[in-house]
Amino acid sequence: MRILERYLLGNLLLGFVAAAALLLPLFSTLDLVGELDDIGDAGYSLGQALQVTLMTLPRRAIELGPFIALLGGIAALGQLSMSQELSVLRTAGVSATRIGLTALLAGTLLAGGLGALDEFVASPLQQKAIKLRAYAKPDNGKDDSIWARKDGQVVRIGSLATGRVPNHLEIFRFDESNHLQEYILADRAEIQPGGLWQLHDVRLKRWSDEGESVERLERLEWRAILPDSRLDEVTLPPYSLSARQLRGYVHFLQNTGQPSIQFEIALWQKLGVPILTLAMILFALPFTFAPVRSTGLGSRLALGAVMGLLVYIGNKSLVSLGQLLKLNAMLVGLLPALVLLGTALALVRRFDRGKP
Repeated sequence: MRILERYLLGNLLLGFVAAAALLLPLFSTLDLVGELDDIGDAGYSLGQALQVTLMTLPRRAIELGPFIALLGGIAALGQLSMSQELSVLRTAGVSATRIGLTALLAGTLLAGGLGALDEFVASPLQQKAIKLRAYAKPDNGKDDSIWARKDGQVVRIGSLATGRVPNHLEIFRFDESNHLQEYILADRAEIQPGGLWQLHDVRLKRWSDEGESVERLERLEWRAILPDSRLDEVTLPPYSLSARQLRGYVHFLQNTGQPSIQFEIALWQKLGVPILTLAMILFALPFTFAPVRSTGLGSRLALGAVMGLLVYIGNKSLVSLGQLLKLNAMLVGLLPALVLLGTALALVRRFDRGKP
């Protein structure tokens, strides 16, 4: 790597750090204010609210990744522009494309770091925060039922007690003509190795040509259609799951004939965030190459913040629309990022053609 690229890369990475240092405390404070509204309800304390806010901080950093790339790029390259360093580089024959490639390298490092943070840090911490909040402040009006369907069976789990103990189970078994043959009502289930669940306090009802029969059993073994490794995940919102968890859960939903569009979109969105981050860092270049005297650095940062906000709102709206209309998950998750990346590349090329 040449000295020029190292110099630009170092300034861009410092810009990312500065943008993160500005945005993360601001948004974390807003998150904490939201948590403070619930303090005192069902024993939810200030310490727990602080803990939840800190545990969701890595997730907030990932969500702000494209903003950090845009504002950090504008700040770093804008400072070089204000000091005439970029003008000297352009006069010396350094193309906008070359500067853009260095910006892409910085964006790749940022996107890669945020991806690793999401997979190994943010998702586990956020899931713990959700469980901590739910334990400290249970929502008694919320329906936490878990449904699954496979091989002519439909199961409903009323709730998961501490230690992943399924409570209030209902199991429906149908024949090939979709006639109900068996209904099982159990108070709780004990998960055993090999996919077997030990049902307790069972009421078993069967229908046949001879009529209806009812039994009461203390225990009954049942071959579960829900993998016990997924029980923790099915009660969590899609945005809190890692890419690996989302991929496994989408596969499970599809195999059990359940709607998976919400989780598919969440998965493709995770794959689209690195592309969106690269697009945003490239969008910093048009802000930077504007005439120095036309707008100050503060004005450029403000315009960048407005642009980032519009992209965020547009992306959220498209996701909601995709879930509502059941659009192709890959297009919903990747298309906006790809369009923005293509537009940013075209803008950078215009500067090399002398068409700012």
